[in-house]
Amino acid sequence: MGRPPRRLVSREGIMRAALALVDEEGPDALSTTRVAQRLGVKGPSLYAYVSGRDEIVDGLHALIVAEMDLADATGPWTEVIDRWARSYRAAFAAHPRAVPLIAARPVRVPAALEAYARAFDALRAAGWPEERLLPVVRSVEYFLTGSALDLDASPEAGLTAQNLPPGLDPLRTAPPHHRELAFETGLAALIEGLRAMLAGVSRGGGATR
Repeated sequence: MGRPPRRLVSREGIMRAALALVDEEGPDALSTTRVAQRLGVKGPSLYAYVSGRDEIVDGLHALIVAEMDLADATGPWTEVIDRWARSYRAAFAAHPRAVPLIAARPVRVPAALEAYARAFDALRAAGWPEERLLPVVRSVEYFLTGSALDLDASPEAGLTAQNLPPGLDPLRTAPPHHRELAFETGLAALIEGLRAMLAGVSRGGGATR
């Protein structure tokens, strides 16, 4: 009898298998052993392509970033931030269980770093001082990460009628689209707050606060 056909493994295949595993079973399921099982190979064979779990997390992050539309940094800076925020959230809405893994890692994905550079350019052109560029981008990113982490959570999870303080009806009866309402409210408030801050910076009153 001939030998059974060899399983073909590639770096991209590893990342896609890892993302599918996390989508289906959650972040705690991610390991080189489990990814290898999905590919029909032994765990050690993956190390010819990746150094370990952290590199796999960066790889699945890259797959999710590839689903985002981050190339267009033209137009007013507020529109750039709005487009970035919506594209970021839409991509993570498709993979909410991957968010905790990505949030725990420093950003090393080239496409994400390129998006940072374009955002910095847009803010710089709008008159933001150099020392404010990173804080502005990070403030938006922190909001988006928090919003994405909430995508896989239920506001009433774990709550029972016993021993609850009064006044929790908005939490216990949240409408199905409460996350979208919260995202729109938060994004609008964040952009308006940044717009007001830039106005203060332009008047010379807020560059170092």
